[in-house]
Amino acid sequence: MTKSNTVNIIGGGLAGSEAALYLATHGISVRLIEAKPLWRSAAHKSDCFAEIVCSNSLKSSLETTASGTLKVELDELGCSLLDIARSTSVPAGSALAVDRDAFSSRVTAAIKALKNITVVNEIASSIDPDEITIVCAGPVCHDALADTLIEMTGEWSLHFFDAAAPIITAECIDMTRAFFGARYGKGDADYLNCPMTKDEYLDFYNALISAERVIDEVGGVFEGCMPVEIMASRGEDALRFGPLRPVGFRDAGKPYAVLQLRRENANSTLFNMVGFQTNLKFGEQKRVFSLIPALKNIEIVRYGVMHRNTFINAPAVLNGDLRLKKYPNVFIAGQLCGVEGYVESIATGLLAAINARRLINGSSTVIPPPETVIGALCKYITVDNDNFQPMNANFGILPMIDGIKKADRKRAYFERSAASIKQWHRSIKL
Repeated sequence: MTKSNTVNIIGGGLAGSEAALYLATHGISVRLIEAKPLWRSAAHKSDCFAEIVCSNSLKSSLETTASGTLKVELDELGCSLLDIARSTSVPAGSALAVDRDAFSSRVTAAIKALKNITVVNEIASSIDPDEITIVCAGPVCHDALADTLIEMTGEWSLHFFDAAAPIITAECIDMTRAFFGARYGKGDADYLNCPMTKDEYLDFYNALISAERVIDEVGGVFEGCMPVEIMASRGEDALRFGPLRPVGFRDAGKPYAVLQLRRENANSTLFNMVGFQTNLKFGEQKRVFSLIPALKNIEIVRYGVMHRNTFINAPAVLNGDLRLKKYPNVFIAGQLCGVEGYVESIATGLLAAINARRLINGSSTVIPPPETVIGALCKYITVDNDNFQPMNANFGILPMIDGIKKADRKRAYFERSAASIKQWHRSIKL
């Protein structure tokens, strides 16, 4: 039971702004709580809503990319921010890049023009579980809100440092240079192993220790999540005594070093580079890691990152409709719920708003089908995962399409998604 028909939204970033605009244009009263200008994270400079803090574009608009497919899905669902992004776009080939200041200014103007949005500038420190609330104050939320989330979900459920290794596609792996098997036979071919000779390892090692890094994003090195390049800098054999140790493979000859890949999803279309959390620049990750023979054609769907990033352990505490399991009136959206990227944040804000509106109107909440990118993201962040890390849009999280040539598969993913989101949207309209 809820106290009122007003939806509280905590955080005026991309997810919060999209949620506020959707609800307000559908006649729902919104109380938008934003900490700026009273408090800003180190990344924020402007007092406007939907501030984009880095120069990344909103990624590709091509239908044969997961990001482009997601945009088509959002257009079908009535996304406001994509329209504003296109009206403030700057040339960037097939990518949707925006004039960041113009984009944020127009979003702010759109929010302030709606009379049923009340903006409250305060630091949110509590969440009333009896009121419908969408929390989207990530990826760096105020400590007061973080403490509240810990109290509601358990201290173990909130992560403060995003120490993630790259995730790559199964299709890019040269299986003639890789083999399945666990060290010492422990497990049922749990890992895909990428061996290296001494010369191959030294080429990789020398490139790794000299590669360009992101400057001081971590604010210090933590032994439990040390970047692979920092470990390598401790000595030529440091990795061979760590994540690349070549022992325990009785039937594989005597490799000099072995990178292990772990399945990232049930369909085995994505693999995680075990122990390879990194602070290298994205271009350097692709260049250096392609020197591992089995990964010469590496395709990275999520780059390794090493920075402060607050996100919940979504598989443990969140349902696929983005509601907390223990508090069905409280939604988590944006990067706080475990998605990575601007468009992905917009998508979860929109879905949370759709479901908040349904609660107010007495309808059950909904989850997009897994054949859509937004549905696949919801499934990814809420399926059991002992090593959960945020994920961005990619075709690897979608159900596989069999019997189609690799060259035609991306188009097939898009066409299936476009048809699925239209059918689903028609079925849920209030």
